Amino acid sequence: MQSNCKEAIPDFWPNKLHLTATFSVPLLVRRLPLPQSLISVIVPVRDEAKTLRMTLSALAHQVDFQGHPIPPSQYEVIVFANNCTDESAAIVRQFARQHPEFQLHLIEQSLSPEDAHIGRVRQILMDEAYRRRCWVGQSVGIIASTDGDSTVDKRWIAAMLYEFERGADAVGGRTVTQRAERHALDVQTRATYLRFVGYRYLIKQLEDHLDPDPFDCPPRHYQFFGANFAVTYQMYALAGGLPPLPTGEDVAFHKALLALGARVRHSVLMRATTSARQQGRASLGLADRLAQFQHLSQRQQVFLVEPGAAVEAKLRARRDLRRYWRCYSTGRPVLVGPSLATLATHLAVPLTRLQQAVEQSSSFMELDQQIEQERQTVGLWQQQWGSVAIDKAIADLRLRLYRLRQQSPIAAGLS
Repeated sequence: MQSNCKEAIPDFWPNKLHLTATFSVPLLVRRLPLPQSLISVIVPVRDEAKTLRMTLSALAHQVDFQGHPIPPSQYEVIVFANNCTDESAAIVRQFARQHPEFQLHLIEQSLSPEDAHIGRVRQILMDEAYRRRCWVGQSVGIIASTDGDSTVDKRWIAAMLYEFERGADAVGGRTVTQRAERHALDVQTRATYLRFVGYRYLIKQLEDHLDPDPFDCPPRHYQFFGANFAVTYQMYALAGGLPPLPTGEDVAFHKALLALGARVRHSVLMRATTSARQQGRASLGLADRLAQFQHLSQRQQVFLVEPGAAVEAKLRARRDLRRYWRCYSTGRPVLVGPSLATLATHLAVPLTRLQQAVEQSSSFMELDQQIEQERQTVGLWQQQWGSVAIDKAIADLRLRLYRLRQQSPIAAGLS
């Protein structure tokens, strides 16, 4: 069968070269997807023999919101055993034999050192899922991602479909750590981790009051992690695929989706549990974060974050910039709100760079990301606000939220 995927990629799609290149090699999974299967779940694995059976079992026994089994013909699972030295690949083969109705595929390869990292492996898997749909001429579908050390909720597929049916282009699910492994952490490390999660949640709640997302409405969370996200085939292609970064590929992909103006839902229904180990497979991931917390604990140091006042100031400035952008992008005069010069002061970026970013951005989120990058480069924001201990920031954020909740919704948005 000849692929027509190259012709299916419109010229205006970003990073078209990358997607075209993925179609110049043979499919890694020779069995074509079933016609009724519209979801491809990808699972990168590297020496996950201890957890892999649980990962596969959770994926194989999905139910809908009424508790009825979801037919295995409606989705497939593609596992990539990357440079494994344990029994991971054998476990996948055995599970496939024991569950012949389960649409389970295995890719087993030893990648070169420069490619044997999570970003490249996840990219290979997601490209493969996309190519498989192109190969059989399907124009719709979903690519979902989890990990070999993670266990999805039994209603994971159902929650995913629910969010996409409501109009999402991509969904970041709620990811929690395994309770036993979390409790095995020392008291201070665990406390700092929980404070960090709470801090991030409070920022989202403050955002809901000051600069809400009309699509991604409460309840929601802040995560878009490799262990638990999904995206439509169309949006995956529009974003140019997953960036093959050695680490943080999920964060970079999330930013790319937002910059395109994608409707990204941070769903509390689509849940997964992942490992709380401190020796991770990828640098700068959760394991490294936990190791950082432990290092601080051993040195009796506190974890420093942005103060609550800085968070609120940033959100208010972003809200005003969004209003300015709406007028600018539609050719309307800016009759209300701060001037661009005042916005530059509030955002702590040079006026000339703000003007350039406004003129060059194709969406507000692209503009917002450019401003954030410029703010970090210039450094004026950090000089102005500094950092504080995370428990102090949490107390401040709670107080600010309390005050906002005492106001009417209109007053909270306009104050």
